[in-house]
Amino acid sequence: MTPLSDRVALDTPKMRRMIDAQSENTIMQHERHIAAELGVRPEQVAAAVSLLDDGNTIPFIARYRKEATGTLDEEQLRHVAEQIERLRALDERRAAVLASVEEQGKLTAELRAQIDAAANMTALEDLYAPYRPKRRTRASIAREKGLGPLADLILAQSRTRQTAAQLAEAYVSEAAPTVEDALAGARDIVAETISDHAAVRGRLRQRAMQVGVLRAGRIEGAADERGVYALYYEFEMPLPRLRPHQVLAINRGEEEKVLRVGVEVPEAEWLLAARAAFRPDRLSPLAEQLQLAMDDAAKRLLLPAVARDARRALTETAERHAIEVFARNLRALLTQPPLAGQTVLGLDPGFRTGCKAAVVDATGKVLDTTTILSLIHI
Repeated sequence: MTPLSDRVALDTPKMRRMIDAQSENTIMQHERHIAAELGVRPEQVAAAVSLLDDGNTIPFIARYRKEATGTLDEEQLRHVAEQIERLRALDERRAAVLASVEEQGKLTAELRAQIDAAANMTALEDLYAPYRPKRRTRASIAREKGLGPLADLILAQSRTRQTAAQLAEAYVSEAAPTVEDALAGARDIVAETISDHAAVRGRLRQRAMQVGVLRAGRIEGAADERGVYALYYEFEMPLPRLRPHQVLAINRGEEEKVLRVGVEVPEAEWLLAARAAFRPDRLSPLAEQLQLAMDDAAKRLLLPAVARDARRALTETAERHAIEVFARNLRALLTQPPLAGQTVLGLDPGFRTGCKAAVVDATGKVLDTTTILSLIHI
């Protein structure tokens, strides 16, 4: 914990100005990032964010605040709103992660730089995984038994003339009464360490999205009288080839307890991901222990977590696609001729910019438009 004198020193006009300057710099970075995505000026994004923060709706801003935003349309404004919300949530979570790790006394300059550079929530949570307070696990129980140093030896792949059993004898205790108990507990710690490693998890997640396979099957005895999910009773498809409608249908079938769904990743992929950071040394008597821990980490911890991440990503993509299709269909419905076979005059009353009028023919073609700047009331 920060000493009282240091905490008081933080609450000074100079320090507050520094914090405000950092916050302002972060806001400007967000505005530049969103502006680059949209191909507009940062000033336009800043104006849109300010208007949104004041409680103005997107249709109102698009219609009546064009001069402030530089004529950003509703689609661009919606992108600004979604992105600024995402970036602010990321900043808030980043601050919480930094505070938690710092409170544990484990925040190094390198880790701080990695956390500051995390571009999305997934990358941030991967970095935080080793430091996140966990409920009681097999690894935490093993640490309570004093097996942490033995796990460190396995991770270090120490070279010695002693065998694994001889090394483990020093850690036999009432809590771990046999050599095998000591080695098993140490492997639990190593497995959790491998699973929490950000680079391992990130690489495996990336490869899962590229070469993973989704399999679905009917749960025995599940009720599906109309055969709504018959196409997915024996279904197998590589993740990159899954279509949005298939993802949503499979999700519904799983929610209705008709389908059992899983994601499989080839063994070679998780082996390569783990060995990129944790490589067994054939000259170490603990090489087999590390390999056993890697197998356990993959099957018990890593693969289930990566499968959940992959399915979450697929679902988010499928839902966005569904919304886009719905929006296109709705746009077509709303822009079709309102009265078949009739010429229509439309009026848009406006006190500040005048009353706008437009005439469309029976096919929906615009014949003429005008603006009436003043009206004479009789």
